[in-house]
Amino acid sequence: MAKLSNEELIEAFKELTIIELSEFVKLFEETFEVTAAAVAVAGPAAGGAGAEAAEEKTEFDVILEAAGDKKIAVIKEVRAITSLGLKEAKDLVDGAPKPVLEGANKEAAEKAKAQLEEAGATVTLK
Repeated sequence: MAKLSNEELIEAFKELTIIELSEFVKLFEETFEVTAAAVAVAGPAAGGAGAEAAEEKTEFDVILEAAGDKKIAVIKEVRAITSLGLKEAKDLVDGAPKPVLEGANKEAAEKAKAQLEEAGATVTLK
C-alpha cells in the first residue's frame, strides 16, 4: 500500500461523516491499543477571557434523547442528516440518548434539531 502524506490523510478524513470518523477512531484505538483522548492544556488565567469563550460556543452536539411516537419518521430524518444506512440510523434511534451530530456549527445544529423535532423526536443541543 502506498504511504499517504498527512495532507492526503486529512483530505480523506474531511470526506467522512462525524459518525464514520468516530467509528474509525474506535477501530484505531482497538487496533493499536491506544486512547485518542484530547489533552487539556492549562493556559494563563485571564479574567474575563474564559467567560467570553464560554458564551461564544461555536461547536454543538445534537443529542437525540427519545424518538417519540413517530420512530420511522425520526429514522428517516436521522438518515437525511447523517447519511447513515437504514440499519445504522435505526440502531442510533433505538439506542437513544445518542449524538446524531457532533461538533456541528450553530446553524447546522439548530437545523438538525428542528428537523428531528418536526419528525417527533426529543432533541437537545450541548
